[in-house]
Amino acid sequence: MASFALEVTRFGFSLAGLLSPGLSGRLAFSLFCRTPPRRPKDVKAVSALASGAEQLAGAERIMLPVSSGNIAARRLSAENADAPRVLIIHGWGSRAEYLARLAADLHRAGAEVVLLDLPGHGHSSGRHLNLRLAAEAICAVQERLGFFDVAIGHSFGGASVVTAIGGVFPGACRFEPGRVVLLAAPSNIHWVIDSFCGMLKLRPSVRRAMVKRAEAVAGCPVDALDTVPIAARIGREILVLHAEEDKEVHAEHARRLERAGPHVTVRWANGFGHRRIVAAPDVIAEVVSFVFDDGAGIADEPERRLSSSC
Repeated sequence: MASFALEVTRFGFSLAGLLSPGLSGRLAFSLFCRTPPRRPKDVKAVSALASGAEQLAGAERIMLPVSSGNIAARRLSAENADAPRVLIIHGWGSRAEYLARLAADLHRAGAEVVLLDLPGHGHSSGRHLNLRLAAEAICAVQERLGFFDVAIGHSFGGASVVTAIGGVFPGACRFEPGRVVLLAAPSNIHWVIDSFCGMLKLRPSVRRAMVKRAEAVAGCPVDALDTVPIAARIGREILVLHAEEDKEVHAEHARRLERAGPHVTVRWANGFGHRRIVAAPDVIAEVVSFVFDDGAGIADEPERRLSSSC
């Protein structure tokens, strides 16, 4: 059953959509970009946040200015100057602490690791986020800290990494990592928009106005944000890790990405769902191997714990 707040919101958009679809579309896009509260939702989240904060206690704290305010990053430096450099981007409603186990294991293996809090999340300022703002934040980290051998993105963070690499936003810089890891990442922006519009039961006219507003903010057509054509065009080696039972981002997103070309490898992390995938030992082992082995043989080694799509 829908919550009372959701029912009220639906009713408001239903009335406003009749009177002014354009205004309703702009309001819907603003709501679409509004980030959730940062306070943990339950006891398990409180514990995960505390554990992540402990693991990152020794990390260097970095604050960077962007158009939305300031963004926060944490860096776990490596002793070896030749160590691979890794950037980790969290998903919607998440923060760096929730990916601390992945970061800590990569650091213990010898990598230099940087975790970014996207605008409106974690220790970064703001209450709104979209793909353009995410790309700006990622590029700000690149500008300050330099080249990253591997970029890792979970969920929305994965889509942010790919669109930032694709250079689809006019006037924005291009992110240039060596290779990419996508954890439970969406590939089709229309699926995300349709899910949001379906939740609010928005009229088709309001959806069209919302998309128009999104394109004005992004500076490009919504279709340009589809990560599959971008992945095909950039040609970088991409490792996709996804659970077939993922209820938040359907497995078809991973299958679409696989069709981008032979440089994309999909491995199924079944049993770990959408959120537990970032801390699953088998998944972390796969990522560590990819970072330090240059991805060699990932699709061909039968002893890998995670299953390929073949």
